[in-house]
Amino acid sequence: HSCSSRKPFPLRTKSIFLLEQEEKISKTNSVFTTVESSIKESITGISDIQSKTEILDNARNKTVDIVQNVSSIAQENAASTEETNAVVMEIGGVMQQISGNAQELRRIADILEKNMVDGLIAETTKSGLPNPNLDIYRKIMNKGIPVLFINSYYPGLDIPHVSLNDKLAGKMVTNHLLKCGHRNIGAIFKADDGQGHHRYAGYVEALMEADIKIKGMQVIWIDTEEVRHMKEDAGWILRRLQGCTACVCYNDEVATKLVAVCLEQGIRVPEDLSIIGIDDSDLANYCEVPLTSAKNPVRDLGKIAALEMLEMMKGMPVPKVTELDPEIVNRNSVRLRDGF
Repeated sequence: HSCSSRKPFPLRTKSIFLLEQEEKISKTNSVFTTVESSIKESITGISDIQSKTEILDNARNKTVDIVQNVSSIAQENAASTEETNAVVMEIGGVMQQISGNAQELRRIADILEKNMVDGLIAETTKSGLPNPNLDIYRKIMNKGIPVLFINSYYPGLDIPHVSLNDKLAGKMVTNHLLKCGHRNIGAIFKADDGQGHHRYAGYVEALMEADIKIKGMQVIWIDTEEVRHMKEDAGWILRRLQGCTACVCYNDEVATKLVAVCLEQGIRVPEDLSIIGIDDSDLANYCEVPLTSAKNPVRDLGKIAALEMLEMMKGMPVPKVTELDPEIVNRNSVRLRDGF
């Protein structure tokens, strides 16, 4: 059962800089790998890119899907080897990893001071909280450097973004649990990422449409640091989920940690508690109980981010919001309740 062909243009020596959150490195299907490969395929001369790509190999297990498609898109748009010889990615490779607002500030300050790049694709840092670095993004744009956000965005900035439709993802996984007969559905969301708020909105909308009361006690908000320590907080988490037959999790990392907490406490998954994630990352497959999850189409995100940035570098307009739809991938972590 389901419950268990573009015209080439000269890039010359343009450089695209990708800024990724360090705390998201555990995502094995990062969009940033797709971005890099899209640019790589987009150029006809690859000798320079090959050396750049080698630098990325050590981080490949977590950035394999987004950056792989920016390079390929750039190559498809390249006019000649001479014109596109260096698309590319300076600064020791495509990615710079950051861990919080301070590192974000230092890296983008470097961009301003050294005129390092022609375009910036950035993953936001704790986009659910006020960010002190918004003015420096504005300064980058005032210098004529196009900026594109990926995965989330800062509401205070008028910058295009490419992401999963997070509200739809939250609604879709909740509706999946409802279709499997669950009515007492708890949830765990991240408070410091904007995606968490959008996924919560989808969860709430699904329950309201099903005429089910939202119980605040059964909705758990955690931040990036607390995700790392879910095992230590097991008692508090399980008390909040008491009476629930299912739980929506912010992403597969949270879902995998919740599965581990449950099994350690003798709670069977999915017999006692059904658990559903979002992202369909490699964690979903390797979890002790393989996770049903909403697929985040990271390869497509990478391709679109690449194409949009290349258009922006030509001075062309792009959509302010590009959000891709998820789809449910069924595995073993959700039980079909009796009678359904």
